[in-house]
Amino acid sequence: MSKKILFMGTPDYATTIFKELINSKYDVVALFTQPDKPVGRKQILTPPHIKQYCLDENLDISIFQPIKLRGNEEAKKQIEELKPDFIIVAAYGQILPKEILDIAPCINLHASLLPKYRGASPIQESLLNDDYFTGVTSMLMEEGLDSGDILGLQYLKINSTMEVSEAFEKLSIIAANLTITTLDNFENIKPLKQNESEVSFCKKIKKDDGLVNFLNAKKLYLKYKAYSYWPGVFLESELKLKDIELCEEESINKEGEILEISKDFIVIGCKKGSLKIKTLQAPSKKAISSVDFIRGQRLEVGDILV
Repeated sequence: MSKKILFMGTPDYATTIFKELINSKYDVVALFTQPDKPVGRKQILTPPHIKQYCLDENLDISIFQPIKLRGNEEAKKQIEELKPDFIIVAAYGQILPKEILDIAPCINLHASLLPKYRGASPIQESLLNDDYFTGVTSMLMEEGLDSGDILGLQYLKINSTMEVSEAFEKLSIIAANLTITTLDNFENIKPLKQNESEVSFCKKIKKDDGLVNFLNAKKLYLKYKAYSYWPGVFLESELKLKDIELCEEESINKEGEILEISKDFIVIGCKKGSLKIKTLQAPSKKAISSVDFIRGQRLEVGDILV
């Protein structure tokens, strides 16, 4: 008889893992995800990515969307009645209380090599810090934040131009495979305690985190790689910088000086280093070619981009 899985997750990272489970030998008995939320200027009520996938695929699966789990007796009862053998959690968006953790082994797929980067934004943090490797950890959940015993690890090499969207996509595939491997071998895995002396944390990203300046080209580029999906990177003037490449890290320039205007990109100098920028977006305007933007502003080589 196949093991019963209760899945908890919300964004597309979780959907990739969920798909792998749906197509496996395991019996996914229910999905817990976040409530539908108003999105966009018109505040259209929109389901989480994973719920939308279930609807699009006409999956015959129970979907629960409690506002919170802590102190929620109804949710606890619903989970107990499902009698899951395992609860798989991936970017669910809520911390599971002890009364849920005690129902069945809860396995979390965290997108870092724990104990590094416990918390909400491990993928972005690894890009910000210019790490050579990141990865996914499967771990037994406990009451602490990403502090449970490690069941499995899988690595991903970060190449020099990898942006956050590509990292998310690759790590979600790794996480999906690691989920099945962990479940298949669960009885034979000896959980490994995390080394508390190596713990680091990452925060929830805010829009203001995308603010950049032209002091250091490498630091700006790393921020761009980490935040290109959201919130993007932008100057004090709210001008958004898109499609960025790092030219070099050593030259000394005026901050924001236009060093070159080419056919389809501009080169901007930083106090240290320089960047190639292909697209710019002024506040409340559409994104356009950086060259067209520069021409529209009547800027030339030697002028300052602000």
